[in-house]
Amino acid sequence: MKFKVPLLVVEDINKSREFYEKVLNQKVILDFGANITFEGDFSLQSKESWADFIKKDASEIVLKSNNFELYFEEEDFDNYIQKIMNNDLQFVHGAFEYSWGQRVIRFYDPDMHIIEVGEAMEKVIERFYKAGFTIEEIVEKTQHPEDYVQKVLETPK
Repeated sequence: MKFKVPLLVVEDINKSREFYEKVLNQKVILDFGANITFEGDFSLQSKESWADFIKKDASEIVLKSNNFELYFEEEDFDNYIQKIMNNDLQFVHGAFEYSWGQRVIRFYDPDMHIIEVGEAMEKVIERFYKAGFTIEEIVEKTQHPEDYVQKVLETPK
């Protein structure tokens, strides 16, 4: 058996598609009208069709459960934060930095699914190195193996 894709149920498939394309730069690879699959291997399904699939009333489909998120990584975190501030988003929390150095922000999509956008860990490692951290200090701070940190720092940019 092989896991394929997570599927999010949405009220308005067109509004949600626009959100994922505009705010998260996702590209549609399959569009079946009531179901859309994005390049990052996740799908949106209209609430109406989903209720029919599972033989439930649409009122039984609960939004804003706060128990699931889609996680995205961004290489240019600072510019991304500036970009999304121009959108009408409801934030779970503003941008902050975890103890391992990664900066993140969380907000809701139009159907109240949590979206997390984190700074790519490769960029965190590079940022620490440029700030004068030794490889050993980066390993300790980021909790990433030394061979991974060295590979990131040796990879041509």
